[in-house]
Amino acid sequence: MSGDEFSSFREETLKKNGIKNLENGIFYGTFIEPKAEDKYTSISPVDGHRNSEFTLADRTEYDNAVKYLEEVFEKWNEVTPPKRGDIIRAIGDSLSKNKSKLGALVSLEAGKTVAEGEGEIQEMIDIAYFASGLSRQLYGLTMTSERKEHRMMEIWNPIGTIGVISAFNFPSAVWSWNAFIAAVCGNTVLWKPSTKGGLVSIGVMKVISETLNELGSPQIFALVNGKGGEVGDWMAEDGRLKLISFTGSTATGKRVNEKVAKRLGRTILELGGNNCAIVSRHANMEIALKGVAFGALATTGQRCTSTRRVLVDEAIYDEFVKRLKNIYENIPVGNPRKDGILVGPLIDEQAVKKYNEALEVASAQGGKIIVHGKPIKIKGLENGFYVRPSLIEAKPEMEITKVETFAPILYVFKYRTIEEAISIHNSVPQGLSSSIFTENLREEEKFLSFAGSDCGIVNVNTSTAGAEIGGAFGGEKETGSGRESGSDAWKLYMRRQTVTVNYGKDIPLSQGVKFEV
Repeated sequence: MSGDEFSSFREETLKKNGIKNLENGIFYGTFIEPKAEDKYTSISPVDGHRNSEFTLADRTEYDNAVKYLEEVFEKWNEVTPPKRGDIIRAIGDSLSKNKSKLGALVSLEAGKTVAEGEGEIQEMIDIAYFASGLSRQLYGLTMTSERKEHRMMEIWNPIGTIGVISAFNFPSAVWSWNAFIAAVCGNTVLWKPSTKGGLVSIGVMKVISETLNELGSPQIFALVNGKGGEVGDWMAEDGRLKLISFTGSTATGKRVNEKVAKRLGRTILELGGNNCAIVSRHANMEIALKGVAFGALATTGQRCTSTRRVLVDEAIYDEFVKRLKNIYENIPVGNPRKDGILVGPLIDEQAVKKYNEALEVASAQGGKIIVHGKPIKIKGLENGFYVRPSLIEAKPEMEITKVETFAPILYVFKYRTIEEAISIHNSVPQGLSSSIFTENLREEEKFLSFAGSDCGIVNVNTSTAGAEIGGAFGGEKETGSGRESGSDAWKLYMRRQTVTVNYGKDIPLSQGVKFEV
């Protein structure tokens, strides 16, 4: 695909998604034309050229959006949970019908491959169907009472309006993990996307709002595009938002957490990952190579679950690194819309700068460059933000290996024992995703035990990257707290009530207290 062909793709994608030259980036009930004049220009990382502009919210429009959702919350809770599930399922159906055009918009704005762009929309579809089934399974427990003729049980109720702040690398999927689950629980949702994914948020909201209108449903989702620090601070400090789900850097997440904690609000924090794969001498070499390479290279290393470190058993180190080096030297880099491309562009010029700085620091700290990736120019897309991936032999004491660089840099370590590998694996501040490649049962079970991986996600013979929506997603340590998506993550969007019912003719008091009136 040449530069002219990509320009045609841009025009076609924007047209199919109904994106105009200037879009309104605020939605509550309908798309709002704000009085403020602030705008953001969307630039495609694929060719570095302008996609479109969209308007940003001021404080008045933000407050109006939250107020709107508070009012809608009352109406939404008149709808039974199974009916809510039907509505969310219909949203999934609509997303399925629009998967190709929305996936293309993800590719255009985030620089993802065709498969990854459409895969992101498929995640939204999957979580919509999951949430639909969940709507009939919002179970509470029953407990035995110590008092005669008493019954105890749990009831789960929605918490109100929640706020979701999403990142550029998954501009729509991670929002849906929160929004669709929260919605079937009875909540309304305010969405603050990264401005680097603003067009995707507008395209998605157009599809969803149209579906809700057709169903005669309340508009339970609102969209506020705005400056990250500004709108993010408004949300974190706003007591009307009962929970803030934030995806982004650890530094920003800490600030969000402090502000929400001051008002005793709730948070779900999905922050930095510094994910590691262990490759044992007992591993299937082919599976390990494929899993490590995909984990490190997919989305150009711009996943929170990307593999950033690999620990290789000394018995197979030379062979494994030789073959991994060959992959890195020959992996095609280029236009993500082109067949056979796995590594596309970084998100912007700043990301390329951080990539170069990390390589310089790694070298200064004693890292041995195995494959030295550098910024490159793609014919016809010369203004795009492309780099070749880097492979670096590292030592555990190198501080740069304890920092997440959102780019395709993989640090390789050698180890002698599984205990040593686990110690190095756990030596970083982050704790999101991990994996071990082995066919040795004892190694596998040790990695899964309390003395093994300290991450929220643990994989055996598969990549650190890529999480199914049925499992709860989240991490430990500086990766944050809370879980999103599957399993029982729904409980975070609800409040638990412990209920005691006395169906007797007396009122026995707890702890044997005697009291007469």
